[in-house]
Amino acid sequence: MGGDHGAAEVVPGVIDYARAHPDVELILVGDTDTVRRLAGPLPDNARIVHAGSVIEMDEHPARAMREKKDASILVAAELVRAGDADAVVTAGHTGAGMAAGILKLGRLPGVDRPGLAVQMVTDTGPLVLIDIGANPDSTAENLAQYARMGAIFAEKVLGVEDPRVALLSIGEEKGKGDARIQRATDLLDASTLTFVGNVEGRDLTRHMADVIVTDAVAGNVVIKFFEGLSGFIFDLWRTEFRRSWRGRLAYLLMRPSIARIRSIFDYETHGGSPLLGVKGTVIITHGSARRRMIGFACDVAARTAAARVPDLIAEALAADNERLATVAATAKAAADERRDEEVVS
Repeated sequence: MGGDHGAAEVVPGVIDYARAHPDVELILVGDTDTVRRLAGPLPDNARIVHAGSVIEMDEHPARAMREKKDASILVAAELVRAGDADAVVTAGHTGAGMAAGILKLGRLPGVDRPGLAVQMVTDTGPLVLIDIGANPDSTAENLAQYARMGAIFAEKVLGVEDPRVALLSIGEEKGKGDARIQRATDLLDASTLTFVGNVEGRDLTRHMADVIVTDAVAGNVVIKFFEGLSGFIFDLWRTEFRRSWRGRLAYLLMRPSIARIRSIFDYETHGGSPLLGVKGTVIITHGSARRRMIGFACDVAARTAAARVPDLIAEALAADNERLATVAATAKAAADERRDEEVVS
């Protein structure tokens, strides 16, 4: 029911995906009459679950969730919590989607703060940027957990073997940055991840790593800058091509190349952003998503759930915590031994 275009785009997108993927069950959560009118005859693998209200895009998510207990995003999250669904897909209010995932589903064991990830385009395939909106006050430990969660998503959903992980910082030299980046560098060096150090903003499109880790403020600025810049560049091209007959002729000659470039920048095919670190799969797609992007979001959700990404994250973080505890205990024992030797001498 949410999103800039509401059910008018979400429902047809879900129905298209259901018909193309009969092995996936789709549950449309919202006002039954509205959904049924837009959906028409439902395929066998789609059904409707009624929700009496909607959290609008301009509402405060926490206040709206308290007042609208039967909001569609809460009903959808409850289906996952109860085991009646494996994933939630929403084009609605991002804050409400994250709050429903965290409060309704809960954090995975060992997860301090969930992170919101996104796929970014490069000419050699997508990379994962995390966090882009869940936690503006990330600690070094949070960044290390984002790295682990992003690497699992990249490997299991995007098919990247042994993903390379990097920290977004002000210099490419390893450890360069504030105290938080330096501490995160130490944690990632001690992990089993393929940690390649820092990347700068200019390196993002060069695909120097498969998972880029940052806090929500920097991540959100990066992703929205890229969205704005790509739109600005295409608008400039469009203006030039329309300026004269020479421009129109140039467009005809360049049209195949432009189509290939557009396919690289086609963010709709990436579906949406997974909220990693909660007990279930939550995909938050773009508020302006139309039916085509909704279908891709459903596909990301289905693949993420089928790959058991939340379970794998919980298992990996448990192993990480055990490893760090062992390292800390070993370091403490060594320090105690040195102190005892100094006392004896």
